[in-house]
Formats: sequence, C-alpha cells, structure tokens
Amino acid sequence: MKKLAIFAAFVLMGTASFAQTTNLPKPNMQRQTLSVMEMFQQRKSVRDYSPEQLSEQDLSDLLWATIGANRENGNLTAPTAMNRQEILLYVFTEKGVCRYDPKAHSLTLVAEGDHRDIVAGRQAFAKAAPVSLLMVGDFDKFGNNDDHAKSLVSMDAGYVSQNIDLFCAAAGLATVPRATMDVKAIQTLLGLNENQVPLLNNPVGYPKK
Repeated sequence: MKKLAIFAAFVLMGTASFAQTTNLPKPNMQRQTLSVMEMFQQRKSVRDYSPEQLSEQDLSDLLWATIGANRENGNLTAPTAMNRQEILLYVFTEKGVCRYDPKAHSLTLVAEGDHRDIVAGRQAFAKAAPVSLLMVGDFDKFGNNDDHAKSLVSMDAGYVSQNIDLFCAAAGLATVPRATMDVKAIQTLLGLNENQVPLLNNPVGYPKK
C-alpha cells in the first residue's frame, strides 16, 4: 500500500515554486462501500487510530468526498450558503500542512513539518491520527462577517465535517468531529487573516486494531 508519498515529495523538493502543488490520484468513483443505510448504521465518533498512514487513494477519495468538485460547473460535494464556497480545507500530516484545491483536486504545501499538535490542542488523542482535516471559514470570500454570516458559515463547516463522517463510516475509516484546537497558533502557521477563522477539524485514520 502506498503511503503519503505526496507529502514526502513536498519535503524532498523543498520550496521551489514548481514543487508547491501536487495532483492527487483521481477519486475512485467505483469504490465499493457500504450502502447508505449501512453507512448511517456505522457512523460513530472514534478517538483511537492505527498509526498506519492513509494510502494515496484513500486520501484522494476522502478529500473529494469532503469538499471536492462533483460537477463541471465547479459546484462541490458540500453545500454552502449562496454557493459562496467559503470553507477552506487544510490537510495536516506528520510531513507537513497542505491546502486542498477542490477544482484541481490537488494539494498545495503551506508549511513543512508536523503541526498536528496545534490542531489537537488540549486533546492529545487527536495527534495520533495520521491526518487531521481542518475547516476554515473565509468571511472575506463569503462577503460578510455579521452575526447571520457567522451562523451560515458555521453551518457550512458542519456540512463539510458531516461529509467526512459519512465517508469514513462508508469506507471503514475512523474519525470524530472536533472544535478544540489552538486557533491562534493555526492562524499564525497558515498565515490567515482575522476574517479566516478555523471552525472545525476531523482527525482521520484507520481504526486501531
């Protein structure tokens, strides 16, 4: 099984501009998973993970299911208010942090090194997962940051997190939705502005045997 060679490649290639973005394998649309009803039956929060890294194909399928482009017009698997598509998805692993581009189905390196601890925050179990997916609400992209906008963007982040939950249940992966994290450290690491707010995160891995 291939491991997360994507991130190793980023580290080995350094910071040259041509090395910043890597295309993911195409999502496997014929993937065999549970039925819809079996998926809901299996959905649960899991806080223990195998140390095994996700395969490239599993990561690709997971990210596409989470917030990938599923139509030629660029619309996504997760709904957003007025189709603003303001939820940014970041992928944390032991090798580095990347931002997911739904339209290109690619990863762009943001920071090298293992920063899963700042996503885990005070809940150390989350750092044991090989991947942590972080949802950031971009209020600049949404076009407003009043109380109503905050409510809508928070709900949109919830839809994305639910996609993670459901894919993991269907595909035999383990995850749990979380709001605990070191927000200030994340904003500093990712270079976010005050209108780009970390909202939710999901550690993801194979179930611990």
